[in-house]
Amino acid sequence: MSISSTAQLTVIGLMSGTSVDGIDAAIVRIKGSGTRIRMEILSSITVDYPEPVKSEIFNIFNIGTASVDKISAMNFLLGELFADAALTAIDAAGLRTDDIDLIASHGQTIWHEPNGMKIAGRNIRSTLQIGEPNVISEKTGLTVAADFRTADMAAGGQGAPLVTYADYVLFSNPSIIRAVQNIGGIANVTYLPDSDMDRIIAFDTGPGNMLIDAAANILFDLPHDKDGKIAATGQVKEPLVNELLSHPYFLLHPPKSTGRELFGVQFLKTLFDGPMHGLSTKDIIATLTAFTARSISDQYRRWLPKMPDEVILGGGGVHNQTLMRMLEEALAPAKLKTHEDFGISNDAKEAVAFAILASETVRGVPSNVPAATGASHPAILGKIYPGRNWINLQQKLSLTNLLG
Repeated sequence: MSISSTAQLTVIGLMSGTSVDGIDAAIVRIKGSGTRIRMEILSSITVDYPEPVKSEIFNIFNIGTASVDKISAMNFLLGELFADAALTAIDAAGLRTDDIDLIASHGQTIWHEPNGMKIAGRNIRSTLQIGEPNVISEKTGLTVAADFRTADMAAGGQGAPLVTYADYVLFSNPSIIRAVQNIGGIANVTYLPDSDMDRIIAFDTGPGNMLIDAAANILFDLPHDKDGKIAATGQVKEPLVNELLSHPYFLLHPPKSTGRELFGVQFLKTLFDGPMHGLSTKDIIATLTAFTARSISDQYRRWLPKMPDEVILGGGGVHNQTLMRMLEEALAPAKLKTHEDFGISNDAKEAVAFAILASETVRGVPSNVPAATGASHPAILGKIYPGRNWINLQQKLSLTNLLG
């Protein structure tokens, strides 16, 4: 069967990030492949997690409270919640299930070990995203593409960052040096010096909202520092920021990726017991916010060939006005923009990105960027879980069928 790269697909992208704010769902109409992609975002929503679910997700992040039975059950529960989010998005957009060709589900990352751990005498690199795709497919009747990171890791890559391909498709410009900076729980950058994919640099810069959110929760019983208001009232301890920037992760050469395993609650508790002991709660939030901003600028100056002309910001961090102000100072003279300036919701960008990856998956097109992940070769990402629309989707993608 010959696959058409021009068939138009309507895809729902589903994303739950390391901040566990909720499930972002974006309905995207996609035609073409690679730099020929033409895309229209039909709608986007965020479905918040119920607090008991959010609490259980954080429990399975923690080695001390996680267990095999809880991970197994949560895998199926999140599959149901992802399916519900997709159906809610369809209804909110005034569409029917029959109008959708494909669901792209990133899942919920609960473990990411790109450098490997010793087990049975071998160093094994691994990653685990849960949110059972078969449950999503069964509840919606739609074909699902999911588990995108493993193919890149199997090819020797870090399995991250994977939004690099979408950044390249959406934002590359031959005459402007751009950096696309996502600030979720973890922060990652895609450096686009021109329109040449082989010259892309992409990696996780370090913590995004993760440490700020965790500190706000522990110290103020809040899910996050809304609008950066707490940080704005605290005093930044510059010597401590400089000390934190000496963390070994920042000295690692890209490609590299990180996660909650390195910059999660356990790391924060070592700060509370050590260099942050005795600081006021507001000063802690202010200092962590400054650390987040400075770690991003530090990584730019350390690893990028040249500072970008423009930095395009997205993710939950753009709502933190204190963090945005600190980034504006730290990244000067680069001009700061957000995804909203390009017609893409700041909160929906990663859901849109995985919709693009899924579209390429069913077309048989590789969508990792080896220069960014360290993979030995381009790879077709994701696993396909056929839904009740599987035959119709195949026919839509069949060139012979398309030509009638």
